[in-house]
Formats: sequence, structure tokens, C-alpha cells
Amino acid sequence: MENQFELILLLLALATGITAIAKKLDQPYPIALVIVGAMIGLLPIHGLENLKAFIVEDEVFRFAIISIFLPTLLGEATLKLPFYHLSENKKPILALAFAGTLISFLAAGYLSFQFLGLPIQTAFVFASLMAATDPVSVLSIFKSMGVDHRLSAIMEGESLANDGVAVVLFTISSVYLLEYMELGWVGVALGGWTFLKVVFGGVAIGTVLAYLFSYLTKLYDDYPLEVIFSMILFYGSFFIAEHFHVSGVIAVVVAGLIFGNYGARIGMSPTTKLNIRTFWDVAAQLANSLVFLMVGLEITRIEMWFKWEAMLLAILIVLIARSMAVYGSLAWIRNLSPSWQHIANWGGLKGSLSIALALSLPHSFTGREDIIALSFAVVLFSLVVQGLSIKPLVSMLGVRSNKQGVTQYEQAISLLHRSQAARNELLRIKNEGSISTVVFETLDQEYQRKIDEAYSSLESLYDEYPALQSEQKDSIRRQLLFAEHQAVEQLSQKHIISDNMATDQSEEILDLIEKVSKQH
Repeated sequence: MENQFELILLLLALATGITAIAKKLDQPYPIALVIVGAMIGLLPIHGLENLKAFIVEDEVFRFAIISIFLPTLLGEATLKLPFYHLSENKKPILALAFAGTLISFLAAGYLSFQFLGLPIQTAFVFASLMAATDPVSVLSIFKSMGVDHRLSAIMEGESLANDGVAVVLFTISSVYLLEYMELGWVGVALGGWTFLKVVFGGVAIGTVLAYLFSYLTKLYDDYPLEVIFSMILFYGSFFIAEHFHVSGVIAVVVAGLIFGNYGARIGMSPTTKLNIRTFWDVAAQLANSLVFLMVGLEITRIEMWFKWEAMLLAILIVLIARSMAVYGSLAWIRNLSPSWQHIANWGGLKGSLSIALALSLPHSFTGREDIIALSFAVVLFSLVVQGLSIKPLVSMLGVRSNKQGVTQYEQAISLLHRSQAARNELLRIKNEGSISTVVFETLDQEYQRKIDEAYSSLESLYDEYPALQSEQKDSIRRQLLFAEHQAVEQLSQKHIISDNMATDQSEEILDLIEKVSKQH
């Protein structure tokens, strides 16, 4: 036990060091971790043999990725994802997460069966693994390049949802596919029922637990305790859902969205929000660093290079299936530029979840070694080749934000919000009687000057860049319309207005939102 703990600390030190160097060099750290991990795995480095032997055990890798790191990564991502970002982009997100994932699954499965010569169940299990996306490195590149936040929200929203869908398809393919195929159309119906049961079962468990813990946060103003609440929520949602054979991934995603939006609004003080986000930021950074280093180490264990022709064909098949999924599912979505679709296509990277699921197959499963080898090849190509080329592609397609005045606007708006928040907190402290009048007035005047300075900067920017003012006005108008929509829903829930009136009002507001989005 002591030796294992030392190995874990060594792994953590390696991952942290590589991440720190990659960030200092302004390079995507997940790709750096995979490359260095693969080099460590290939080279006979004295002192690391025990570490490599420990990590590449199937049980260790699978348990770490699925049971420890996956709830952390899903919870952290959903916790800080504003619901209005998902609402604003719900059509492309839902199209990619459900229609796109299904198209990718069917296309990759059929092509693998036809051209790789895999048995039909093996082909569709492999296809289910390739349907999940993991755009961590892509999103970090987006942030550094100032890419439109809507594109980031679409790709992140798709990834969170399609992980759950892909896991459900993996379960159905690996356990029930042959049985359902023998039953014909009855099997198709049973497969559809199983899919809906697993998905909506996860939604139900995540929803119930999220509302329960959201109300718990109202009873306490104790951020260490509320951080623990969030840990229990994410891991509890995952393991309870898995116990009842429904989707733990979807349960965590739903729980995180509700807790991070509704729970934060009704029960968390600013201090609690800050500390919860800080805790999960650290946890996610740790998990991501360890995950990608482990992937690099694990890749070198698989004796797959003798199958290089099949691996190249598998990579091509997955790229074709992804293209069919993106362009097919987004064909009916308006106001989504072809450049965005190209980025979403090439940026749909495969990650650790695909490898962990492949390793979870029982050793008796037909074609297990082929699935593992092909999955590792695709993941390695995806993270290294696609990951390193996404930045030049973003620049070439011109989706990088280059609007004049954006940086100055963000500085001014940050100063305004910081100062307003500090002034509100100062007023609260004064009302509690915890501060003298003299100190209050001095600090209040100081923050008022900062607020005036921010407003003055904004007015100057709007005069200099009229397009910036128009864009910000449309953005605020959309937020206000979402608030109107929520108000109508609350009136309907409280039976103050009829369902028919609520429907009419909602449709009117949604039409206005669509008009504003078109103008934008």
C-alpha cells in the first residue's frame, strides 16, 4: 500500500511538471502529456519501471479513469457552464449530441464491418467508443486565441452530452446487440427502449439529487461543507445511477448543470461560489493532467504496430464518420457558419473515455484486442495530429475573434463588475454593523470612483467602435429575453397564468430571441 502511494505521488509530480512546462510554453498541455507519457513508456528510464507497471494494469487504468476522474471532469465542466449558454445554442448542441452521435455510431460501425473485416458486434462496439469526444485541449486553444464563446459552448455542450450517449450505445452494443439483431424489429424496439431507459434514468437521478443538494445549500453558509456537498452530489449521482444500471455520466452532467445554476442562485453566497469553483478547478486540472499522462503511458503497452494498415484505415473511418455526423446533423441548423462546422468536425477529439471503455471489455469478448489496438491508434492520432493542427486551422478559417475594442471592453466590464460586487459586499458589512461610518465612506468613495471610471471607458469605446456597442446591446437583449422566458415559466408553475397563455408567451419570446440572434 505504501509503495502504491509513492507511485501515485510520483505520477502526480510528473504530470504537474509537464503541465507547468507546457503552460509556460503556451502549448496545449493534454497533448504534451500524451507525448511525454508515450516517450516514458517507450524508453527504459531507470526508476520509472514500477510506475509504468502499476499504471498500465487494466484494472488500475479503468478504475482511475471511469470511477475517479470522469465524475470530477464532468462535474467541474457542468458546474461552471451557464445554463443560458446551453439555451442559446441548444439546437446545434442537441443535434450534435444525439443525431450526430447516432450518425457517427452507425457510420463507423458499418464501415468497420465492411472494410476492417470486424465481426458486426465488434465493429459497433468500436464505433460506440469513437462516438465520444473530448475537446479539452481544443477548448484551451480556443481561449488563448479568443475564439467566439458560442463555438466553445457548442463543442463543450456536445461533449458533455455525447459522452453519456456514447456510453449507453457502448453498453447496448457490447451486451445486447446480437440478441436484439436476432429479434428483428422487436429487437430494434427493445434497443430503443433500453436506450431511453438508461438515458432518462440518469436524467431522473441527477435531477433529484441536484435539487436535494441545492436546497441543502440554503440551510448552510459554510463553504467547506458545501464543497463536500458538491463532491457527494457528483460521485453519488454517478455511482447511484450505475447501481441502477442507468447512465452515470448523464446523471453527473444533469446534476452539475442544476447545482451550478439553480443551486448557486438559491443557496450559495459569493464566497461559497468562489471556493467551490476553485476547488473543482484544481480537481479538474489534477484529473486532466493525470488522465493524459496515463493515456500516454498506456499507449506504449499495446502491441498494435503490426496492425498499422488496419489502424490507418480505422483512423480514416473515424474521420469519415465524424464528418458525416457533424455536417449531417447540422445541415438543418441555421446561422451556423461552414467555418464553425469545419472546426467542430476536426476538433472532435477522442480521449481517455474511449480507452477506458475499451479496457473494460471482458477478456472473453470477441475482438477485444483489435478494439483496444484500433482505439489507441485513433486516440493517439486524434490528440497529437488533430490537436496540434487545430490552432492553424482556426487561424486559416478566420474564426478567431478580431473585433476591434474587445480587449478594452473586457477590461472595462471586468472593472465595473468587480467594483460593483465589492461595493455590494461593503454595504452588506455596513448593514451588519461590522464597520465604522468613516471607513465605510472612504471605501465606498474609492469603489464609486472605479465604477465611474469603468462607465467612462465604456462610453468612449462605444463612441470609437459603434459595432461593439451594437453587439453588446444584442447580447444583453438576449439575456433579458431569457429572463423573461424564465419569468413566464415561473408564472405557469405557480398556476398564475394558464398553460395556453404560457405557451403563447414563450413562443413569442423565443421568436424574439431568434430575431436578435440573426441580427447578431
